[in-house]
Amino acid sequence: MAGDGSVKLIDEKTGKRTDGRKFNELRPTKIEVGVLNNADGSALIYMGNNKILAAVYGPRELHPKHLALPDRALVQCYYRMSTFSVAERKSPAPSRREREISKVISDALNSVILTKDFPRTTIDIYIQVLQADGGTRCASLTAACTALADAGIPMRGIISGVAAGLVNDTVVLDLHDIEDQKGSGDIPIGYSATLDEISLLQLDGVFTIEQFEEAVKLAIEGAKQIYEIQKEALREKYAQIRAEFAGEPEEEEAEEEDTMEIVSQSLAESEASVDETAIDEAVASEETEEKKTGEKTTIEIEEVSEVEEVSEVEEVSEVEEVSEVETDEHQDLVSDIAEELNEELDEDEKELEKELNSLGTEKPEENDDTTTTNTTESEDDETEHEEINDLEE
Repeated sequence: MAGDGSVKLIDEKTGKRTDGRKFNELRPTKIEVGVLNNADGSALIYMGNNKILAAVYGPRELHPKHLALPDRALVQCYYRMSTFSVAERKSPAPSRREREISKVISDALNSVILTKDFPRTTIDIYIQVLQADGGTRCASLTAACTALADAGIPMRGIISGVAAGLVNDTVVLDLHDIEDQKGSGDIPIGYSATLDEISLLQLDGVFTIEQFEEAVKLAIEGAKQIYEIQKEALREKYAQIRAEFAGEPEEEEAEEEDTMEIVSQSLAESEASVDETAIDEAVASEETEEKKTGEKTTIEIEEVSEVEEVSEVEEVSEVEEVSEVETDEHQDLVSDIAEELNEELDEDEKELEKELNSLGTEKPEENDDTTTTNTTESEDDETEHEEINDLEE
C-alpha cells in the first residue's frame, strides 16, 4: 500500500535513493534457467533481495477433465509466498493478495502463449517467493515467462516485468520494499520488447498525467534492460547444452587462448624434429609396403600352385578314364575275334565229321590215307585252338 510520501527516501543533495541507486537504475538482477530437473522448464530470479523460483509443467492432461477448454489450453498460475520470505512469519494459507497476483500473472501470460496449439490441455506455472523485498509480482512475471521459454512452449514474445513509482514527488524505477511501502504510488508493468506491447498494467496511488506518462516510459526502458538479461540467461543455458552434446566442456573454451600460445611456441621449436620424423615415417611406410607386396606375391604363388595341383589331378583322372575306356574297347574286340574263330572251328569240325562218315565205306588203304590226313588236320586244329587261347589271354 502506498504511503503519503512524507518519509524522505531520496537525498536532495545527491539525488540518490536509500540503496544508493539513481532514479532510473534497476536493482542488481540475475536469472538462472533450468534449475529444476523434474520440471519441464524452470527459472530462478535474483532481483535485489528478491529470490523467486518459477516452474512450468505442461502442456499436459487436465484433471478434472470438465475444466478443459475445447479450443485452447488452460493456463493456471499459482503464486505463493513462503512463510519465511518476509520479516514477520506469513500464514501458509493462500491469501487474497496471492490469489489476485496469480490471476494477474496468468492473464498476462495468456496474451503471449499460443494456447490454440494445445486444446484440451493445461499449462501449470508454480511460483514460489523464497525471499521478498518489494516488486515480487513483476519479478515473478519475469521468472515465469523465462521458465515458459525454457520449457519450449511457443509464445509470441517474452514478457519482462518491472515497476515504476512515485517517491517524494520523483518518478523512480524498480521500487524496493521501503519505497513500495512509504512511497506515494507504484505502477507495475509487464512489457514485451519483441512485440512492443504492454501485457500488464496496474496502478496504486495518485499520479498526475505527466507523472503517469513519465513512469510508464521509465518502466518500459527498465523492461527492455530486463529482457536482455532474460535472453542472456537462455543463451547460457542452451550454449551449455550444445557444448555437452558436442563434447566440448566450457573449461576448454575458456582456455583456448592460453593453449593457442603454447601450441605456437611448441610448433616453432619442433620444426626440425618434424622433418626427421617425417623421413622415418616414410621409410617405415616403404618397409611396410614392401612387406605387404611380399605377402601378396607369396599368396599369389600359393594360389597358382594350388591351381596347378588341381589341374594335374584333373588331367590324371582324365587319362585314367581314357585308359579304362581303351581297355574296355580292346577286350570287346578280342572277344569278337574269339567268337568268330570258334564259329569257324565248329564248321570245320562238322565238315571233318561228314568226311569221316563218308570215308568209312572205302578200302582199308584208303582209310589209312584218310587217317593220316585226319591226324594232320587235327594237329592243325589244335594249333589254331592254342593261338585263340593266346589271343584271349
